[in-house]
Amino acid sequence: MKDRFINFSLQKAKQVYLLMVIVTFGLAAFIPMIQIDTDPENMLPETQADRVFHNQIKKEFSLYDAIVVGVVDEEGIYNPSTLANIHELTKHILAIEGVVQPDLMSLSTVDNILQGEGGTLRFEWMMSQPPENQAQAKNLANHVKRLPLLLDTLVSADDKAATIYVPIIDKNESYRISQDIQSYAEQLKGNADFHITGLPVAEDTFGFEMFVQMGISAPMAALMIFILMLVFFKNLKLVIAPMIVAMSTVISTMGLLIACGFTVHIMSSMIAIFLMPIAVVDSVHIMSEFADRFKPGRNAKDVAKEVVSHLFTPMLYTSVTSTVGFLSLALTPIPPVQVFGLFVGFGIMLAFFWTIIFMPAYISRMTPEQLKTLQDKMHGEGSGDSRVLGWFNRITLARSKTLILLFSAVFVVSLIGISKIQINDNPVRWFKEDHPIRVADEVLNHHFAGTYDAFLVLTNSDREEVLANYRKEYSQVIDDLNNSELASELQLLEDINIGVQISKIDDLMFSAESANLETLERLLAISDKYQKRLNYFTQPSNLEYLANLQQALLETGLVGKTNGMTDLIKTVNRELFSGESKDYRLPETQAGVAQALLQFQSSHRPQDLWRMVNPTFSRTNIWIQLTSGDNQDMSKVIKAVENYVSKNPLPEGMSLNWAGKTYINVVWQDAMVKGMLESLSSAFVVVLIMMIVLFRSFVFGLLAMLPLTLTITFIYGLIGWIGKDYDMPIAVLSALTLGLSVDFAIHFLERTRSLFEETKDFRKTMSLMFDEPGRAISRNAIVIAVGFTPLLFAPLVPYITVGVFLASIMAASALVTLLMLPAVMNVFKRWIFKS
Repeated sequence: MKDRFINFSLQKAKQVYLLMVIVTFGLAAFIPMIQIDTDPENMLPETQADRVFHNQIKKEFSLYDAIVVGVVDEEGIYNPSTLANIHELTKHILAIEGVVQPDLMSLSTVDNILQGEGGTLRFEWMMSQPPENQAQAKNLANHVKRLPLLLDTLVSADDKAATIYVPIIDKNESYRISQDIQSYAEQLKGNADFHITGLPVAEDTFGFEMFVQMGISAPMAALMIFILMLVFFKNLKLVIAPMIVAMSTVISTMGLLIACGFTVHIMSSMIAIFLMPIAVVDSVHIMSEFADRFKPGRNAKDVAKEVVSHLFTPMLYTSVTSTVGFLSLALTPIPPVQVFGLFVGFGIMLAFFWTIIFMPAYISRMTPEQLKTLQDKMHGEGSGDSRVLGWFNRITLARSKTLILLFSAVFVVSLIGISKIQINDNPVRWFKEDHPIRVADEVLNHHFAGTYDAFLVLTNSDREEVLANYRKEYSQVIDDLNNSELASELQLLEDINIGVQISKIDDLMFSAESANLETLERLLAISDKYQKRLNYFTQPSNLEYLANLQQALLETGLVGKTNGMTDLIKTVNRELFSGESKDYRLPETQAGVAQALLQFQSSHRPQDLWRMVNPTFSRTNIWIQLTSGDNQDMSKVIKAVENYVSKNPLPEGMSLNWAGKTYINVVWQDAMVKGMLESLSSAFVVVLIMMIVLFRSFVFGLLAMLPLTLTITFIYGLIGWIGKDYDMPIAVLSALTLGLSVDFAIHFLERTRSLFEETKDFRKTMSLMFDEPGRAISRNAIVIAVGFTPLLFAPLVPYITVGVFLASIMAASALVTLLMLPAVMNVFKRWIFKS
């Protein structure tokens, strides 16, 4: 097969060029159709149980993703100027397209609950107009402090900050809406500072900046690689060839991804920057060996064929092993990670294909003058890398056992570091510390109970069973009427709402014959009994459990505040009675609860009740505010609830579940980590088998896995020791480590074995190995590492993380290959080369 590829490349160079142009530009035509997606929810399949429940709760309670606008005045927000700015900003936000106007929460749009006459409530807008003087502002402050639902949610307890919660129809519009709000806020005068944060705006802003970063990092990486190869090979025309391969690979892969209908997620946005350095690896080997083998007078085609024939098998296996590393990501339950793995794997194999057919065609068509110039520059005085490699050769032979002990110690220390790794992520931390969103997040969570949301959802789990029992008793009463006219009327009511049934039965009692009154009264008693049971979350005992659960959450120190129907009922109950704190409590009867809820529905915002409980009172929603969006903190809250429920079992018929973006982030993070571990384990075994097959030797197969094993443990041990969170970018690096760490070992071992067969002398073999093969390996490591350095200047933390750790991976795997492998082979050469 390899001869066909090589002969086609050398004999049909123009056809090779044409094929590359057609494929590249054909797939590039799809790139303008690109669609960006940064929604972490899409890290989970649409059918995943937690995601399905999360979306069900959002729909059932009409919950929208919200932008959080903060107004901070260190002298206090209760002054006419700052309150006027809040009022004006609220009016502007209400006019922005895409904002859910009725649900916007601001001091200007919420109710003040006051005592009315005759045991009723009076609802007035909290701030229909901004105060004209300080006395009115102080009066407003007193009203806010009496409403627990508002305190530390809309106004901070220290009176220095206020928020506007801006619910939006489409979270993908959050960047546009936030920019509109920011522009208007900058025009307002006064002492207050304005901040905008919230997970939706963080995610959408990341998508915008990610798109910009894609257009910067990939070209910068290409430029860095180009300059570096020019330094190594000192020949412009020769260096252009691998750049053509890399650019064609990147463009074709991204074009194919978009053509297949996939959106560009945070993961797939990194495909270009991943492929750019990887795509030139094989070309560097070819150029390095060609420059070493070619001598004036030789035919360039013959040398190119000889080089590619010699390198074909190790290049194929390095490409396949790298591909296996990335394809292993398809085993994770995270769709964007699967797409990333599949297309990087495709890109690696495409780069191999282009390298095999394009590089020989290109090199063989260089003029004799260009080839002579190449020889003069490449075989001049000794280069710096040659001197370093010579020192490596000497130390690996003279200090083999010391090196083995040193690397063994590093391995043990790395294992300890791995045990310290903490799994954690937070989309807001995807930005640098000085980014406006990150600053806003820190400022507002300092003043408030928290801008991160989670929803604790409690459900009446035996509702259907209660309904079935009700229908059974209802039908039994009708059957006792022996098909009378009344029975027919009652049968028509059998399947309607129980509350409507009670009303209809009550009407029938006015016109019923005396003989049927007893039956109707019996039915009315049955209906009333079951209605009370079905209105599960109006029962005082169940509400008391919710209130105790909320209090327990606050006492953990992990939750800033909880808002639920119990807080609303207590507030209404207080105003219905004395207005004093002694009546801030739950009513003792179900009728008292019903009265409080009925009173609230005469407010300006009756829909707020249905954010807390559904109309059948069979499910309630506790809004939990957290000052941190870190997965670790959300996980601790979940654990705290589990501990509370284990000590205080849920009432009969009650079940518990979670929803909210902060919770969903925990779900996909856990799924990703477990998936990554499974994919890494399975891919490790596959690569080991491939190595044994490639070298037809169990010993050489194990040797090939040595750099991979040490590099993975070192990198992840380093992550544990420095306290870097194990987040999404770090998890994905395992695939790259798996693929690239074994590449250098394959080339080193394959060339060592072939040279040893020629020399029959290990020292001479190592001397030759640390010449051209060693240069090719070290240059590849440097090219890949430097290729990722543009990421270090990105404004987005995941890109910086990838840049830092990929450079570390390359350095570690190259050092282990060039120092550890020869040291091990030197100590155990009697067994390794016994054949």
